[in-house]
Amino acid sequence: MVIERKCCHKCSSEQIVKNGSNGSGNPKYKCKSCGFGGVFQTVRKSEEFRETVVRLAQERPSSRGLARGFGISHQTALNWIKKKARSLPDIVTTLLPAKKTDVLELDELWSFVYSKAHKRWVWIALCRRTRQVVSFFIGDRSAQTCRKFWELIPKKYRRCRTFSDFWEAYSTVIQTGKHQSVGKESGETCHVERWNNTLRQRICRFVRKTLSFSKSDEMHELYLHLFVYNYNLSLKN
Repeated sequence: MVIERKCCHKCSSEQIVKNGSNGSGNPKYKCKSCGFGGVFQTVRKSEEFRETVVRLAQERPSSRGLARGFGISHQTALNWIKKKARSLPDIVTTLLPAKKTDVLELDELWSFVYSKAHKRWVWIALCRRTRQVVSFFIGDRSAQTCRKFWELIPKKYRRCRTFSDFWEAYSTVIQTGKHQSVGKESGETCHVERWNNTLRQRICRFVRKTLSFSKSDEMHELYLHLFVYNYNLSLKN
């Protein structure tokens, strides 16, 4: 909802001033002409306007930057992004059919929620042929988290050859006989590492040094899901 300051509801005077907020947090006004007080009138934005805000949320601005740019409240911007992300199906629905010759590149991306002491590692599986993100998972860097991440990858893709760095969790969990740990100089994980840069460039809360960080695990994951879903669709169509 967007505040539209016009006139007093009772006497139609434009001599109104802010007067705190009600129990729901909605801003109130007081009329200097008649003394009447009430909640500001609000205008419901169109669905097209909301979609524009959500779309631009995936182009680097922070939620507060969106609020300033579109003249809406910070909480309104977050609510629209949450609603859109929660309504999206699983990213599996965006994937192109797997082929026997496909190769998966695996990597982990460092991020944090609220403070850098609260590290949240983003595990990514990227198909080399399609450049789509096959699966992702947010957690710590343990073998247990790696196992959850691996189980989220569709079965047809789990049969493919996989490459990762030398982090020991991969060799512990992935026992397909088609997995290989390699160094960056090999070039076998260059596509997924490049995708990590794309994510940091497009979503500011995944940048290492930033003031636009996530304050909850939910928003961290919703933003990622929203971005990956639309990113995969752009490669599918």
